[in-house]
Amino acid sequence: MATIAIYSLKGGVGKTTLAVNLAWASATVSARRTLLWDLDPQAGATWLLGDSGAGGDQAQAIFTRDVPPAKLIRATAIPQLSLLPADHSLRTLDLTFHEMDKKKRLAKLLRDLGDSFDRVLLDCPPGLTETSEQVMRAADLIVVPVIPSPLSTRAFEEVSAHLARKGGKVPLMPVHSMVDRRRKLHAEALERSPDWPVIPMASVLESMAERRMPVGAFAPRTAGAQAFAALWTAIERRLAAAR
Repeated sequence: MATIAIYSLKGGVGKTTLAVNLAWASATVSARRTLLWDLDPQAGATWLLGDSGAGGDQAQAIFTRDVPPAKLIRATAIPQLSLLPADHSLRTLDLTFHEMDKKKRLAKLLRDLGDSFDRVLLDCPPGLTETSEQVMRAADLIVVPVIPSPLSTRAFEEVSAHLARKGGKVPLMPVHSMVDRRRKLHAEALERSPDWPVIPMASVLESMAERRMPVGAFAPRTAGAQAFAALWTAIERRLAAAR
């Protein structure tokens, strides 16, 4: 099993959209037994996959051993894609991790899921927090969406520097997100980092909220859907090369 975290220090960069569509690609393009674990208290990925949420405070109780993860895992309408939903209790997850003082709690839970899934994708909340520290210890690859703007680029550089200071070995994979090539700022950013994968700004991505499903499930021939599929293929190659 491999764990891929979708994470950004900055919010509003298309992280949840990326997580949902990559999970779809894992299950559909690669035919992997896939779990999307929603760690964001906003529960955007949970909602986009048509789920109403874990309910109560069960999402956080997974980490305190009160509720086993398998009890909350739900099938989705997409074959081979399961969901571990979020709820409002995750708002205090950082405090829970701090009080537990178990630095690899998330990693341990992921290892326990290894027999059931080939790929686990983590939709992570933004910020450098106790939760992000757990993610950085547990993930095999961290995919970082970066809008082609100075603030978003600076946020990525801060994450990279933070990992270096901590001696972290997990690789980062930056992805240009919400790209409009007509904008000079975006075009210049793409020129500076031509090797980064690109996810375009597209109206079809906004339709996800209305349909509550990944783009590939309702518009597979669009540029957006093809970009997510290509990114997933690149992720699989990175994972294979690391083994």
